[in-house]
Amino acid sequence: MKQRMNRRVFVGSALASSVFAGTRTNAAGTPILTGLAPVTDEEARSTASTVQFRPEIEPLVRLIENTPRQRLMEEIGSQVKAGLNYQQLLGALFLAGIRNVQPRPAVGFKFHAILVVNSAHLASLASPAEDRWLPIFWALDEFKSSQARDVNEGDWTMAAVKESQLPAPDVTVHAFRQAMKKWDEAAADVAAASVTRHLGAGQVLELYAEFAARDFRSIGHKAIYLANGWRTLQTIGWQHAEPVMRSLAYAMLNHNGEPNPSDADLPADRSWRYIETVADDIREGWTQSVASDNVKTDARVILSTIRTGSATDAVDAVVDLLNAGSPLQSIWDQIHLAAGELMMRQSGIVALHAVTTTNAMRFLFDHVGTDRTRRMLLLQAAAFLPQFRDAMVSRGKLRDDRIDTQFETFEIAGTGSTNQEALQRVLSNIRRDSGATFDGTLEWLAAGNNPQDFINATRRLVFLKGNDAHDYKFSSAAMEDFYNVSPTKRPFYLAACANTFRGSQEPDNKLITRIQAALS
Repeated sequence: MKQRMNRRVFVGSALASSVFAGTRTNAAGTPILTGLAPVTDEEARSTASTVQFRPEIEPLVRLIENTPRQRLMEEIGSQVKAGLNYQQLLGALFLAGIRNVQPRPAVGFKFHAILVVNSAHLASLASPAEDRWLPIFWALDEFKSSQARDVNEGDWTMAAVKESQLPAPDVTVHAFRQAMKKWDEAAADVAAASVTRHLGAGQVLELYAEFAARDFRSIGHKAIYLANGWRTLQTIGWQHAEPVMRSLAYAMLNHNGEPNPSDADLPADRSWRYIETVADDIREGWTQSVASDNVKTDARVILSTIRTGSATDAVDAVVDLLNAGSPLQSIWDQIHLAAGELMMRQSGIVALHAVTTTNAMRFLFDHVGTDRTRRMLLLQAAAFLPQFRDAMVSRGKLRDDRIDTQFETFEIAGTGSTNQEALQRVLSNIRRDSGATFDGTLEWLAAGNNPQDFINATRRLVFLKGNDAHDYKFSSAAMEDFYNVSPTKRPFYLAACANTFRGSQEPDNKLITRIQAALS
């Protein structure tokens, strides 16, 4: 990684408004963008020490980097109207963040410009056609904000990889593991490049999953970055993976202000190290339930443990349940519900990340195949939640609200139609009255209204009123995990998360007017 010495020079409005002859195309002849001059030999030489992207996407990345924030919506809007497609824009936006935003001092804050891209993409996929561009254009503006902050913090730019130091293909996996275990940034950088060149996408995910969740630094953002970064690459193309995986390795090694964790016993590392000692205690065939009527398998013990116990208590509870034959889905249900309950106990940034981190851990668990890695991820997902709870205490008193008080009495009546008037009453309470939002959401769902209509309505409110990366990150994670929870528990999970969506009474984001004008 390299610190650029000179302040980034932004190209002014002339770049955004000048028209150059010709249209850039990719190898297939598909238009990429118009109105942008080709990269000159002099420019190419001046950027030799900076990571460069594939030629079919580099010009669009530069356009995003160099267009002033106050002109970017309009410039990209004109490119869309000229034929720029969604996948190209998504890829260029993601890569612009990879090159220009450093995952330091933490994997968060300004780095949300990268972390939010997949969440914005998921929101786009689930939106009606007329709203589909809104999340991505919002993310463009978020990138410009983070880019400016990075400039103020030193103007970091990802360097070109040191080709002469890449490990040989036959030792690349070992080299990567050793670098990560030693928390060696330089060795991890070249190993990450080599791994990406010589392994398939699934193999790379497996390898990185061994390290993304091993510590609680940056409150789960390392796991979030792996899950969301890998998912974004599945959309924009694995051919863009190398700089992304280098950035990921760099982010996963963040231990800002602390000694090297490989030589120290630090609180953020302890739950993973404990899990390493007990993961093999789980019975063979643990993914399949073998419970009988006389075996206690009530997974609600996880909820009660996370309320008051330690990270190791949560790990032990999951191990005991698995060994007793408890269904894996019921254990994941309680982990998701426990994350939701933290939202009920204290609204705020820490509890929010309990939900988004659990979403990332669930994705990684569902997409890796190595048995031991899956055990480790499941146990760490449970272990993280008491750590989130303890982090919340420093921000104020936790309420005693519980998510499971109506588990035995809740019933759904009706046929799945939607009472719009009642829905609007619930939406108007969001962010104004957490108790009324929880009770109102449950009441609305109990009446037999279609939960997807609730999700669609709250997602659109995020588009119209969201003004923070967490609005997209949280809503996309919670809405996805609604379907990861068993049907009987979904109403409680959605009700617990509802008050952190955006409410109908909140003011619209003024950026929406600019986006709509740019695309009209």
